[in-house]
Amino acid sequence: MAAQQNSNTVNNTGEKIIIPKKTVWMRMKENKVAYLFLLPKLIFFTVFMLIPILWAFVISFQDRGVFDVDYVGFKHYFEAFQSPIFRAALWNTLLYTIVTVPAFIITALIIASFIYPLGQVSQAFFRSAFYLPTVTSMVIIAMVWRWMYNYRFGLFNYIIGFFGFEPVNWLGQTSTALPSLMIMAILIPPGAGIIIYLAAMNNINPSLYEAADIDGANAFQKWIRITIPLLKPTTLYLVILSTIGSFQVFTQIIMMTGGGPGYSTETLVHVIYKTAFRDFNFGLASAQSVILFFIIMGFAIVQFKSLRTEK
Repeated sequence: MAAQQNSNTVNNTGEKIIIPKKTVWMRMKENKVAYLFLLPKLIFFTVFMLIPILWAFVISFQDRGVFDVDYVGFKHYFEAFQSPIFRAALWNTLLYTIVTVPAFIITALIIASFIYPLGQVSQAFFRSAFYLPTVTSMVIIAMVWRWMYNYRFGLFNYIIGFFGFEPVNWLGQTSTALPSLMIMAILIPPGAGIIIYLAAMNNINPSLYEAADIDGANAFQKWIRITIPLLKPTTLYLVILSTIGSFQVFTQIIMMTGGGPGYSTETLVHVIYKTAFRDFNFGLASAQSVILFFIIMGFAIVQFKSLRTEK
């Protein structure tokens, strides 16, 4: 345990009093009841999250058979980057993230800004209306969108056929497959983002808007100068979460395209899934997972440094 540090203060007579600083262990003893309540969750996290993550890192340096284990160093990492499928999946995932994350943030912010001036009853109604679709399973949503993209009887081809255009094989050709998945992600209501933005807006001090009214600011100026800057911590939180979610996109791929046609909709998580559970190459799959982990961590660090409020 680290040495106990002291802090000095002065009493009413001008004498210095040495007050020992509490160590981490002392603080834990004071809050032992709270830590006891946290213990089940901590055990669950350690067993099902932390240990598998660390074990995946170990496996990434090994070739594992049924009865034997061979240490291969960084072989799987080089193999991952040399694979054209992995490189295509990395590019597709990056492109998907670059398009869908800003669309999610902007859409949630704009919708929340339109709902915010309404009364409490109206806000509650729109919060429920936008959030309820998010509780629907992504499998169901993907099946509905696959029907809408169907070449023969899909809704989109029916609409464009009504205006005299030829049907489009949305999910069956390389030029439209990935953009179709992006459109799907963009058009799904950002319910969680709207809820979080509304909660943050309701915590903004109304006196700031009143002062802006006195200065003659219009609604757009107040939104630009007051609302958006004060929502920066919320935006940072949503950007990081949505970036992690977009890098882990999987259900839409396996339900709608299977990574095809070709490798045009292949994503990192889908490649990792196939490498591990189709090819049973757990060493390579673990290396790909570690690479994905560091990519996400790098994006999170950059986003945190660029959007944090304290410089």
